[in-house]
Amino acid sequence: MARADPGKLEPDGVHSHRHSGFSLHELMGERLKPILTTDLIRQVAGSLSLFAGARLIMLFLRQRLQIRSKGQRPVPKVVLDVLSTVIYTLVAIVSLSLFLRDDLSGLLTGSGLVLAVLGFAIRNVVADIFSGLALSIEAPFRIADWIQIDTLGRGRVVEIGWRTSRLVTRDSTYIILPNSQISRQKITNFSAPREEYRDAIEMTLPAEISVSEARNLIKLALRGVRSLIADRKTDIHVLRYSPQGITYQVKYWVPRHDRETDCRNEVFIAIDRVLRERGIRIAMAPLSPLPEADANEAPVND
Repeated sequence: MARADPGKLEPDGVHSHRHSGFSLHELMGERLKPILTTDLIRQVAGSLSLFAGARLIMLFLRQRLQIRSKGQRPVPKVVLDVLSTVIYTLVAIVSLSLFLRDDLSGLLTGSGLVLAVLGFAIRNVVADIFSGLALSIEAPFRIADWIQIDTLGRGRVVEIGWRTSRLVTRDSTYIILPNSQISRQKITNFSAPREEYRDAIEMTLPAEISVSEARNLIKLALRGVRSLIADRKTDIHVLRYSPQGITYQVKYWVPRHDRETDCRNEVFIAIDRVLRERGIRIAMAPLSPLPEADANEAPVND
């Protein structure tokens, strides 16, 4: 009697089960591929949509903040950079959550440790950045303001950046100052709350000229100075009496800080012209006497 093949004697149900199990695995793999591909496309499309929306928001904010009405100062660049950083950071976190889902918390924890190490390594840079942010928020000065920073310099603000602020002096010299140093110094703003301000000069006239006559002569001279603000009152005060004469302080209004030197020059020229036409000389300070030679000092022989 011939022996049957074990494979052929296997029950139909068992044989069909093995065959069907292998076919089911392949079938599920083929069905999962389009599902995974569809999820990935949705995630990428969602991420791109978020970044596109962030880009549109930044374009709108920059347009609204940079286009200022007449009389308003432009928004510092660092404020726009902070807004851009915050918006794109939020979009990046949301985009990562679409891809990583449950793994996002671990990624944020690791990133926090890395940022802590980097922050310690670049703490001076971080100090400059936070100082620049504080200067932009408190706004002790803005772009186009004329300022003086003690021990650092004087000039017109042309840029307020993340780490540094840039000034241009009257001599067109470019000054770059770290924000952390600026925040520790006294700041004098010649353009706030308004551009015009008072400047003053001093001069000594002979005591033979009465105070009332001297005041009238100075007022007459200042009427011809067109660089001054005409509708602002000029003040003339007596500061002191001295053997050289009477010293006066003349206060006048300058339209803006970059015109200060020109205005002072024109004021001196106008007053000098009026005084010379009347034969009046401005009193000069006496020269300091030369130090006397010590009588006990022996002469030096050649």
